[in-house]
Amino acid sequence: MPIVSIPPSDFALVIVVSYLLGSIPFGYLLVKTFTGTDVRAQGSGNIGATNVARTGNKGLAIATLVLDALKGWLAVWIAQKFFEHQFGAPSGWTYYRLLPSTADSWMLLSALAALFAVIGHMYPVWLRFKGGKGVATALGVYLALAPKAIVIAIVVFVVVFALTRYVSLGSILSAMSFPVAFWFVQREQATPMVLVLITAICALIVWKHKDNIRRLASGTENKFGAKKAGVQ
Repeated sequence: MPIVSIPPSDFALVIVVSYLLGSIPFGYLLVKTFTGTDVRAQGSGNIGATNVARTGNKGLAIATLVLDALKGWLAVWIAQKFFEHQFGAPSGWTYYRLLPSTADSWMLLSALAALFAVIGHMYPVWLRFKGGKGVATALGVYLALAPKAIVIAIVVFVVVFALTRYVSLGSILSAMSFPVAFWFVQREQATPMVLVLITAICALIVWKHKDNIRRLASGTENKFGAKKAGVQ
């Protein structure tokens, strides 16, 4: 298999498709469809699963979580299949069976799709660029990109949440742990550019939680399940 050089037009196509997929505001659409209300008018004003849960409909919150993760996974999957179609990687081949230069290009395109799917969720054009915090969508893209590393990040979230009952703190520390986990358990895939893109996703998630960080530092962040719903 020859060395792969991805044309700029292919990068652009992946960016646009991934962004548009990520920008589908499932939390907003589900709440609007089934309750007739605007989820942005309550709680944190966020369109993610945590704020959807504040509507009192756990089913909608779970559906939002699953769909937000699914759109992230789908964006990466489409980028990978597009690469295989364009450059001839046979269906079913894994990263480890591709030539290193080809595998690096495959992973780079996948990581680019991951980043823009998360950006789409955070800054959806349909809602004047005011979206969610990207945690569920990041979960989906990481499942497609690095299933081994995401297990570690999920464990970090579960442990932190179980000990503190802070969804925000669990999300922040889980996001921060992922690039490190990725480098340790899937080091052969962790080229410098891929690490930059993955770290950018995590940095965006932490940035979107800046208000939560301030409240955590001041001791005013509300715990999940508290009677008085605070802003997550």
